[in-house]
Amino acid sequence: MAGFKVVIPARYGSTRLPGKPLLDIAGKPMIQHVCEKALKAHAEQVVVATDDTRIFKAVKALGLEVVMTRTTHQSGTERIAEVAEIMQWPEDVVIVNLQGDEPLIPAAYINDVARVLMTQSKADMSTLAARVSGRHEVFNANAVKVVLDRDDYALYFSRAPIPWHREHFPEAMPDNALPYYRHIGMYAYRVAFLKRYCQWPASPLEEIESLEQLRVLWHGDAIKVKVVDKIPEAGVDTEEDLHRINQILS
Repeated sequence: MAGFKVVIPARYGSTRLPGKPLLDIAGKPMIQHVCEKALKAHAEQVVVATDDTRIFKAVKALGLEVVMTRTTHQSGTERIAEVAEIMQWPEDVVIVNLQGDEPLIPAAYINDVARVLMTQSKADMSTLAARVSGRHEVFNANAVKVVLDRDDYALYFSRAPIPWHREHFPEAMPDNALPYYRHIGMYAYRVAFLKRYCQWPASPLEEIESLEQLRVLWHGDAIKVKVVDKIPEAGVDTEEDLHRINQILS
């Protein structure tokens, strides 16, 4: 089986934590931790995609591959499509979109999201999910839920608690019986799909839910979902997250 690429979008201008990719975690910039996870997943090529010269220079100094992209992209998916164009990757190449603020993502999950796409032909995009561990996640709008069909293709993604059991939920259902899956925001795509995606207008559903993957379902494409054992450790959005992950990695 052919290999896959990993592209890591990295922006400097986080509103809550500016310069996030370059912040020190256990003696290394965060972006280096993420790149090392991608390399452990046996990706054949790992590329950081940024629109900031500070990140570009820092990644170059680490001896890692980095590409400058436009500042006008509305999503990481669009930025990755530009990288595929710059690198002139063939249309059948599989690319994993790995977030640059996830230094604790398991390398096995990076491999999983690529391999599940590469072992089927119905979908040109794949992602991950895990069983919800309790009702607090079901009602957390930041914990995106996904409903799957019998073959683990996505039917819908939502911030709302779906599916809704009309008779037994939420009061009468024990936590360990909740038939819910939480989406893990990592994707794999084929280059040909990225070209289609960038030509589609935003859908009403993605604007309501603020979930870019709904554009794919709206336009009739399939998303294959790999169910993994558990939700990974949360990434870095705040100073508290940075302190927590520093403690883990130190």
